[in-house]
Amino acid sequence: MEMGGEAAAVGGGGAGGGEANGVPPNVTIYINNLNEKIKLEELKKSLNAVFSQFGKILDVLAFKTLKHKGQAWVVFEDVASATEALKKMQNFPFYDKPMKIQYAKTKSDIVAKADGTFVPRERRKRVDEKPEKKQKREHHDPSQIGMGVNAYPGVYGAPQLTQIPIPGGQRVVMPEIIVPNNILFIQNLPHETTPMMLQMLFCQYPGFKEVRMVETKPGIAFVEYGDEAQATTAMNTLQNFKITKENQMLITYAKK
Repeated sequence: MEMGGEAAAVGGGGAGGGEANGVPPNVTIYINNLNEKIKLEELKKSLNAVFSQFGKILDVLAFKTLKHKGQAWVVFEDVASATEALKKMQNFPFYDKPMKIQYAKTKSDIVAKADGTFVPRERRKRVDEKPEKKQKREHHDPSQIGMGVNAYPGVYGAPQLTQIPIPGGQRVVMPEIIVPNNILFIQNLPHETTPMMLQMLFCQYPGFKEVRMVETKPGIAFVEYGDEAQATTAMNTLQNFKITKENQMLITYAKK
């Protein structure tokens, strides 16, 4: 399947949600003008991180071939999500280059066949649902939440945990109350998360200053905003955001 034709066919046009260049709205968006220096796997993970805020993503496709460099396809579960992503992320500075987004001309299954990753839609849906249900159970498991908050207690601004005895000799682990401030403490990040991936998520909110990661402590990061209110807005919006299907961000204020 030649995809160069698609790139040419959808490369122009406006940012609206209606039909553009004869291409009707569909679940797959085509993105070009991407930074060609970014490694393929990092590019796909970063695209997934940025676009999953608009809805469930079934696939992110990018290719190593010279013809397809600087291009990618993001396949959403529904058209509404694809339309919202197209509108909101048009010209978003992604790795210092504004993204150009259109609806894909060909159906997502054809794109997947060209990539060699085609899975029948019904089967793909069932496969995708299972980890999600598992993740939901894990998220509501108090022991899992405790492990997440207790990842690095009391270091690098992480909240210290306090054990409170209750009748029967058991102890409940409670996080120390942290005073709201302008620095957020992020946990449960995939180990391959890069500062740029986090920056693209958090810089969407007013007052963003910087992302700080601790090289010796993968899975955690700090994000600084101009003031407490700006940090709170970002925390409330991105709390439990899934960078991958297995990793929901846990966000608290950093301990000062």
